[in-house]
Amino acid sequence: MAFQATTVVRNPAYEQVAQQLRDAILDGRLRPGDELPTERELCAQFGVSRTTVREALRALQAQGLAVATAPTAPLRVPAAEQLGTGPVRESLVHLLRLGRVPLGDLVELRCALESAAVAAAATRTRPAGHLADAREAIEQMRAAVGDATAFEQADVRFHVALVAASGNEALQLVMLAVRDSISSHLRDALAAQPAPARAAARLVRQHEAILAAVEAGDARDAELLVRDHVMGFYRAAARPAAAARPAAAARPAAAARPAAAAPHATTPAAPHDTTDAAAGQAAPAGERNA
Repeated sequence: MAFQATTVVRNPAYEQVAQQLRDAILDGRLRPGDELPTERELCAQFGVSRTTVREALRALQAQGLAVATAPTAPLRVPAAEQLGTGPVRESLVHLLRLGRVPLGDLVELRCALESAAVAAAATRTRPAGHLADAREAIEQMRAAVGDATAFEQADVRFHVALVAASGNEALQLVMLAVRDSISSHLRDALAAQPAPARAAARLVRQHEAILAAVEAGDARDAELLVRDHVMGFYRAAARPAAAARPAAAARPAAAARPAAAAPHATTPAAPHDTTDAAAGQAAPAGERNA
């Protein structure tokens, strides 16, 4: 076959800057938590304009390799458990909003991933460090009743510790991306409904049962408890949210025009989710999550 040459394409300057920074992050020269050089420093180091540097940094942010905790905060390399999950999370969010992936499918995926994680954790020889983190998170949840933010943080810490105890880094990263992609929907679903009484205590009991099964090495029981915990809350949250939607949708239409003139409209179903911690923000203090 005759040789055919292709045109040599010179990469834009910002791509070359982004590639060098990406390599520094991926090979460990820039470690999780490290602050990236300032725009001024990068301009001097690479001999390029500030516009080029900004485009390179935007590319890194889009790839989940650089994050800022506030609009004016310096960019940093994300924590190890977040590194690279951003693009996956954003892709799932976009697919969810487009209707390409139903929310229920992502909930089932989260269930499958976390069930597999606790089953693996139960059969591991030495997951004690992560299990100690999970135990401490339960105590933090118990102490945080009345503080929605602290309760949510402790709940997230519990689930992250359980997945980390599996020892499977890939499983942990995918689980984090899936969980984060659906975490906002439960707030919307629960905004119009009262939380069940003593929900916080119930959640703590469920977490304790899951952790006890893992510590006892009972993989099957741990798997079933996680599935019941996540899917049970999803179903419980969906029922009152669905019942509240028709009445809520009718009020604005009635106020805007006479009933006879109002056109027929179909209100889309409000999304809901199984992320335990997200429920803590929608519920009154002490009655949140699942």
